[in-house]
Amino acid sequence: MKLAVFFPGIGYHCDKPLLYYSRKLAQECGYKETITLSYSYDGGNIRGNEEKMQQVFEILYAQAEKSLSAIDFNKYDEILFISKSVGTIIASAYAEKHNLKCRQILYTPLEYTYDYKHDNAIAFIGTSDPWSIVPEVQELSQKQKVPIYVYENTNHSLETEDTLENLKILQDVMLKTREYLIKR
Repeated sequence: MKLAVFFPGIGYHCDKPLLYYSRKLAQECGYKETITLSYSYDGGNIRGNEEKMQQVFEILYAQAEKSLSAIDFNKYDEILFISKSVGTIIASAYAEKHNLKCRQILYTPLEYTYDYKHDNAIAFIGTSDPWSIVPEVQELSQKQKVPIYVYENTNHSLETEDTLENLKILQDVMLKTREYLIKR
């Protein structure tokens, strides 16, 4: 049995394009059981404030722990974590804390994501992502041997100002996501 768990970002819920379409792909690839998390945070802007980022991580991580507390991960042959932004940190921390052998797809990971090890993951980021120091994320990803796909002039949602270009980018991201999902 295969399980896919989706860890959204703040303001980037599971019905937004990256998580919505990756969930459909995961289901097509045999992950029949899916769990989509949602978080509650209303503390305003945290970008650039390390102390607030840590507080928000702790709040959201506790919510994820509570949401996943009844899941018996041992009954699954394969576990997949798909995450976005701060969700990449939460998913990575959760996998490490619970010693879960899982595959991970990291959409727009933050530097803190790489405070945790990744044995089987891929990552995606945009060069105009205001939430990350992109060269730093690339370097951290390479150090952990996590393939990272970089999209020129895209923001934290892997989007530009051009809608048709965004659809091309989304298609490319989903093609790479699907390749990862079917790869053993």
